[in-house]
Amino acid sequence: MVLYDMCGRFVRSSTLKEISDYFDAEQPSFEFEPSYNVAPTQDIIIINNRGVKQLVKCHWGFVPPWSKELSDGYKMINARSETVDAKPSFKAAFRKQRCLVIANGFYEWQKEKKKKVPVYISLKSGKPFGFAGLYTVWKSPEGEKICTCTILTTESNDLISTIHDRMPVIIPRDKEDLWLDPAVNDVELLKDLFTSIPSEEMEITKVSDRVNSPRYNSPDNIKPV
Repeated sequence: MVLYDMCGRFVRSSTLKEISDYFDAEQPSFEFEPSYNVAPTQDIIIINNRGVKQLVKCHWGFVPPWSKELSDGYKMINARSETVDAKPSFKAAFRKQRCLVIANGFYEWQKEKKKKVPVYISLKSGKPFGFAGLYTVWKSPEGEKICTCTILTTESNDLISTIHDRMPVIIPRDKEDLWLDPAVNDVELLKDLFTSIPSEEMEITKVSDRVNSPRYNSPDNIKPV
């Protein structure tokens, strides 16, 4: 069993049409099935703003331009929001290449006696949401261009702090356009978005330990046990 650091596993149960409609983004030309056990190094869906909001397929694990291997991104599935504007790997993307990583919820593991029990954390509304993300286009030694990205984390709210001291940054609905706008470069204004989402908007559901394996990808993953 492999368990990842926060945020290391999440769910994207909404269809591409549901995502594009909800976030008012262009409908993509590609197809991509929902996933109930998204793990690092897999392809995920992000929304960026390059004049219009676009759905983009992107590799989860940020790979800086100077890296030689795509596998280097495994070390950068997350970035601490408190220092992201100063880190050499992320500061350029923080200025101009911010994105929403689309999810419906995420997993964490809660300690109970001598074992860790998986839980599913989502919004009470049941709606999809966007993690604060950064993306870059990495060019392989063979010349292939690949979108890669990371999810920003912050201090946990009161609900999640009983499980983990960190949680992914969830961008509020009314601040999504601000976060995505590449013309916005006010660091303090952007960092004001990194406060944790209020506990009363979220819920925790204990789920099956089958989610411990990324290979188990089923709607049953998020059913309560």
